[in-house]
Amino acid sequence: MSTPTPIVRGYLGLVALGMAIGIPAALAAALFLAVVHWAEDWLWHDLPADLGYDSAPWFLVIGLPITGALIVWLARRFLPGDGGHSPVDGLSMAPTPVRYAPSVVLAALGSLPFGVILGPEAPVIAIGSAVGMVFAGRRTMSPETQGVLASAGSFSAVSALFGGPLVGGLLLLEAGLATGAQLVPVLVPGLVAAATGYLLFVGLGDWGGISSAGLQVPDLPAYDGTRLVDVALAIVVGIVAAILMAVAHRGAERVHTVVTNSRRLLVPLVLGGLAIGLLTLLTEALGGELDDVLFSGQSAIGEVVNQSAGVIVVVLLAKALGFAICMGVGFRGGAVFPAVFLGVGIASLCVAMFDCSPTWAVAVGAAAGMTAGTGLLFCGMLFAMLLVGKEGADALPAAVFACVAAWLVRSSIAARLGARE
Repeated sequence: MSTPTPIVRGYLGLVALGMAIGIPAALAAALFLAVVHWAEDWLWHDLPADLGYDSAPWFLVIGLPITGALIVWLARRFLPGDGGHSPVDGLSMAPTPVRYAPSVVLAALGSLPFGVILGPEAPVIAIGSAVGMVFAGRRTMSPETQGVLASAGSFSAVSALFGGPLVGGLLLLEAGLATGAQLVPVLVPGLVAAATGYLLFVGLGDWGGISSAGLQVPDLPAYDGTRLVDVALAIVVGIVAAILMAVAHRGAERVHTVVTNSRRLLVPLVLGGLAIGLLTLLTEALGGELDDVLFSGQSAIGEVVNQSAGVIVVVLLAKALGFAICMGVGFRGGAVFPAVFLGVGIASLCVAMFDCSPTWAVAVGAAAGMTAGTGLLFCGMLFAMLLVGKEGADALPAAVFACVAAWLVRSSIAARLGARE
């Protein structure tokens, strides 16, 4: 039996480090998500109840996002790291130094629980990356090795958010495709870390693990078979989702440019918080709900499919505008879940107007929205199938067409904009 070469032994050691990173990275992500959910529940449910209201009154709808803006400003102004990367720049796989972690966490806690229209995936990835850098910082390692360990932490952390290592691994895989053939050796420690970290949630032996909310949208009817009209409408949903996301991102980029050039953080953030509150109150006055506009949209996916066409249009316009504002003025968070919600909202119009299945709408809309918002094709399809579960397995062909349509339109728009610039 041959003796392993030093290179192989070194790589096996890296995989072992990935396994060691998995548990603390997943635990840090789970703790962060638990704090976000607790703070959100206290701010928007317990606090109004303590004040004698059945739901958040107008002054809280306006005041809470503004308060969050002040917290984000403090994190970005006085702590190193600028609160993490800007959501305008999309998913970032750059290693997060440990000293940036407080700024990332505080900026995210000033954004997500206070109703800002961004998702938790970006800070979760950064938190996991920082945990990986803790392990890397204890040894003399090359920047490439440090990057592998940071990615391993991100893999494990994001598995806590996306219900397992599969979606998170595919998300980070697609995000890193530019690495080429060198990507697979980089991913292996991360996949091991994600699987190890996810043991916190599924448990081992008699230990049942940590209870975590599943991604699947509850109470969806079974979608059996498919119709040609459903496939055709899925293509339309993909096209519209890509156009809507392109407009939102373009608007966010312009606002971000103005804010960056002015070198002022506080005023744009406060105005952005005010805008979120006003958009929410306007939507509520026109028949929508607070949760339709506020937050990432993750918990409201199952509700938008049951609304009337008029309300859905109002919600889509308010959500897209608020999403662009939140990205542009400097709040911190991710774009995945708001994009998914917008995609499902577009598909929900087909439920209201063409009597399509709500299960079809969730599958097609989630796939189209995620691809349109992030450019991730395969991850969008897998994520959509996890949302609908076995009840929506027959919607996969339509979801594929929606993803491809969204990806083609997104790529075409990006090429045209790049040619103009």
